[in-house]
Amino acid sequence: MTQRTDQVIAAGRVAVVTGAAKGLGAAMARRLAALGMRLALFDNDAGALEDLGSSLEAETIRMAGDVADGDALEKLRNEVYDRFADVALLINNAGIVQGAGPWDGRTLWTRQMDVNFFAVVEAQHLFVPGMINANRPSAVINLGSKEGITTPPGNAAYSVAKAGIKVLTEQLSHELLKATQGRVTAHLLVPGYTWTPMNFPGLNPLSDQKPDEPWTAEQVVELFLERFHEEDFYIICPDNAVTPALDAKRIRWAAEDIVQNRPALSRWASRLERRVRALGSAVMSKCSRVQLPGLLPNWRRAQLSFSHLFRQIMRLKYTA
Repeated sequence: MTQRTDQVIAAGRVAVVTGAAKGLGAAMARRLAALGMRLALFDNDAGALEDLGSSLEAETIRMAGDVADGDALEKLRNEVYDRFADVALLINNAGIVQGAGPWDGRTLWTRQMDVNFFAVVEAQHLFVPGMINANRPSAVINLGSKEGITTPPGNAAYSVAKAGIKVLTEQLSHELLKATQGRVTAHLLVPGYTWTPMNFPGLNPLSDQKPDEPWTAEQVVELFLERFHEEDFYIICPDNAVTPALDAKRIRWAAEDIVQNRPALSRWASRLERRVRALGSAVMSKCSRVQLPGLLPNWRRAQLSFSHLFRQIMRLKYTA
């Protein structure tokens, strides 16, 4: 724990938390309230937000709204400064996993980017100047994702948004260092597989049994507090299935795709190649048993390798 961070997370200071009503946001709110902080809680679920706020022994602002609505965020900013005149922590936690693929329409992409990326841009625009001018230690915590670092196939819009959050937070950290000499900082919090409604829709933590692999939201919050007090920028959480060493290996693999000029997303492309090779073996086996005169002329003489076929598939930009 440093003197600066001890002044940020401190009794009487104020934390603004978006996506606060459930999951990681609610766990963060409960923990910060227990440390004596005052809270400004924002979420689109008014009922759950009220339930959370009424359960906390802390002074709170509770505001329901859409994080993608700039006017709603501006209203939150104004109320926070009018009532508390302080922001020690801005925690941009709100997010959705609504999917969109590489050639899906702009409508699907827009909602994903508005909530997961542009809402964070807007919150920073509204809150960070006041945090700089306050002349007190403070911090911005942006929620990233491992999908924004290793960018697995399957939900392109989410990966793009979270990759943007990583870059945005890195840029913010650098500019804040220049502007405040480290008094105001930015941090990228990247949960692992976590037992929250985002990953388990309809989750009821009071009655549902947690699977073995995910961490609880409370475990993520405790690691965040530990690493924040160590002044870490990247706070990448493991879970019960993925260790820090495995995370590091996957991150290096993604970076090495560029360094070694490998096919895009080669960690998954290699799986496709194995499937193509298996298909090729099955076809060759079938051809050796079945007489197909005229249909496969000069097959063996051509010696078409399925690794070559795979390279052609990748050049045509088919994906796993």
